[in-house]
Amino acid sequence: MSNIPSELRYATTHEWVRPEGDGTFTVGITEHAQELLGDMVFVELPEVGSEVSAGDDVAVAESVKAASDVYAPISGEIIAVNEDLEDSPEQVNADPFGDGWLFKIKAEDPQEFEDLLDAEGYENSIDEE
Repeated sequence: MSNIPSELRYATTHEWVRPEGDGTFTVGITEHAQELLGDMVFVELPEVGSEVSAGDDVAVAESVKAASDVYAPISGEIIAVNEDLEDSPEQVNADPFGDGWLFKIKAEDPQEFEDLLDAEGYENSIDEE
């Protein structure tokens, strides 16, 4: 069973979201998602400053098996991207909830975070796949 940290929220599309306490949120893909994809070879990140809506495809995670869209779990402005992934996309595999984060977003409506799945809800969603 994949590691599903309880302090995070999750989208059914396998993104995790961590509140940073100042209206910004860090986003990455779950351990479950990176296990399905396999070894990362490239990550295409969104542009800092771009405005995104929840559900927009904003990044691409490319592995030896497939390329997969990464979706914005909440609406807002992209304020940072993990530039380390340009040279080390394998960080997504090695530490999906830490150094493998993808981008940070300043939430348009922080309530959207509350509407995401908790760890138990996410676990139930992947059990149904």
